[in-house]
Amino acid sequence: MRLPLASDIQDALNRIRPYIHRTPVLCSSQLNRNFGCDLFFKCENFQKVGAFKFRGATNAVLCLSDEEKRRGVVTHSSGNHAAALALAAAMNGVKAYIVMPETAPEVKKNAVASYGADITFCKPTLQSREETTFAIMERTGAVLIHPYDNFNVICGQGTAALELMEEKPDLDIVVAPVGGGGLMSGTSALVKGTGSSTRVIGAEPFNARDAYLSFTSGALVPSDNPRTVADGLLTSLSELTFAVIRKNVDMILTAQEETIIECMLLVWERMKIVIEPSSATVLAVIRENPSEFRGRQVGLIVSGGNVDFRKLPF
Repeated sequence: MRLPLASDIQDALNRIRPYIHRTPVLCSSQLNRNFGCDLFFKCENFQKVGAFKFRGATNAVLCLSDEEKRRGVVTHSSGNHAAALALAAAMNGVKAYIVMPETAPEVKKNAVASYGADITFCKPTLQSREETTFAIMERTGAVLIHPYDNFNVICGQGTAALELMEEKPDLDIVVAPVGGGGLMSGTSALVKGTGSSTRVIGAEPFNARDAYLSFTSGALVPSDNPRTVADGLLTSLSELTFAVIRKNVDMILTAQEETIIECMLLVWERMKIVIEPSSATVLAVIRENPSEFRGRQVGLIVSGGNVDFRKLPF
């Protein structure tokens, strides 16, 4: 199993640069005072499709052979990866088949449809998602672009951290959310692969702490139908992402639901930017573990801003 290196992530950035936004790094002096550290928000909520996922999906599509592109691509996703792959495929003239759980947020269903993908809805279980995806692959010959268990996807996701470190090379800590581990894998591979002394910390909802349990036990613990407001962090790590995380991540911290919601609202009110609950976990773990971060320069990967405004959690 080949693990991504910093050089692979640099190659990915060179490849996808014409297609993606270089997102801003924003600060808030009020939040710095509030949290007792210097916070640098890498705002992937301003990325195309409103999430970092466009980086990985674009890199994966660009790495396909011409014959694979003719067959089309398929994935299963609750939202952000679905939208990202749909747009990346459309921009490169590739047919996209997307499997989405019926329970996916309406805003994410609408986004995927707007990019012209062929959508199939399924029951909100991993088994249903995988069986539906396999059936489409059998019928169409489409190439699976997994949301996180894919080398090229991981390398693309790591480009957000690469841009952050280019702008802020002296960070003490980088924090990223952990769901399936694609963003965390790419982030940690980039930071540690550059020989930096920067620590890498994962942020996860306590109610969906399978990555925390896997990391602390040393054995892969599957996600068991978790219930959390952070709908982008429901999936389990894969063997690939777990291997990268075990090698490169210093610590995984968890946050309670009420802290995640509080921090989401805080960013909306103080910074005037829309972030989704999954993004708020990076700030929530700082709120709940202040001694780990006090006085430090902390980079936060804000993973996305796709929120159903009809169902806000606050």
